[in-house]
Amino acid sequence: MGSRPFQSTSGLPCAKVIKLVAIVLMCLSLWVAPASAKVIRYFDGNSTDVNVPAGIAFDLGGGGADVDEAIQWMINQARGCTDCSAQVDVVVIRSSGSAGYNEPILAMNGVDSVETLVIGSRDDANSPDVADTIRQAEVLFFAGGDQCDYTRNFNHTAIEDAIKSVGAKGGGIGGTSAGAMIQSEFIYNACSDAVDSEYALDDPYEDILFSYDLFNWSLMKGTVIDTHFSDRDRMGRLMTFMARQLRDGITDSVLGIGIDEGTSLVVNRDGIAQVMGEGAVYFVFADHIPEECEPQTPLTFSDYKIWKRENGEEFDLKHLPSRGYRRASVQDGIVQRG
Repeated sequence: MGSRPFQSTSGLPCAKVIKLVAIVLMCLSLWVAPASAKVIRYFDGNSTDVNVPAGIAFDLGGGGADVDEAIQWMINQARGCTDCSAQVDVVVIRSSGSAGYNEPILAMNGVDSVETLVIGSRDDANSPDVADTIRQAEVLFFAGGDQCDYTRNFNHTAIEDAIKSVGAKGGGIGGTSAGAMIQSEFIYNACSDAVDSEYALDDPYEDILFSYDLFNWSLMKGTVIDTHFSDRDRMGRLMTFMARQLRDGITDSVLGIGIDEGTSLVVNRDGIAQVMGEGAVYFVFADHIPEECEPQTPLTFSDYKIWKRENGEEFDLKHLPSRGYRRASVQDGIVQRG
């Protein structure tokens, strides 16, 4: 009787089994696990989560030197006290840079931990782990940088929802420069090019783009925020940003907020804003259609109301003062102060 080829227990010839195993191994070698988000993390402090937010509060910085008093105020608002044992976890969010905020914030009263997240893409912003880290914080602080990076990478992502959840549970929301500008309802995003006042007043549409529907904080409803305000002579461009919202039918009224460098505007849960720091904050209100706001045409817009507040002074964002303002207008691209 002739010998038969060896049969495997599965009923397949050995040669076929070997070939099948080789194919499986080759497929495994070609499979690559999905790349994880390339978020850079810097953590300091206690990793145990705390949960004590007492009410949403904002710290809006004008750029330049940070106002430590304002950051501490925001932390205390989230803690619900100024002299107690309650502690909060702080997450610093930025699109570039490193951990420069960790050490000074960790040294502040009532801080349990600080983690900086450098989020540089939409893939990063959709990372479930990153969103979870943000969601567990009681205070968020957005570093300065480029508001275009923030708006492009964060809008309609997992971390946008996580950021909103911190506000919804009564946490603190802070930021400086671009990190403050993105807290307004109407955001000048600078995604085309940065413009100064002269450029904006001369043509209210050239290189001037806006982002909408980012965080939509109720206390920031109807606002557009600008920073580095007096230092870079930005009253004219803020007036232009406001005129665009009215001319484009985005809103019936708009409140511009211009914050100087080295200055913060803090806002409590009732909408009462207070200025802290060495400069001033300008509140500019308009509620009618501009006389002339068209492409390639200098802006003409009459009767802005302007209030100025300095260190320690307050302003009610929910109920604008009926007096104490001055009027200003723009005629053919030139600001005419009242």
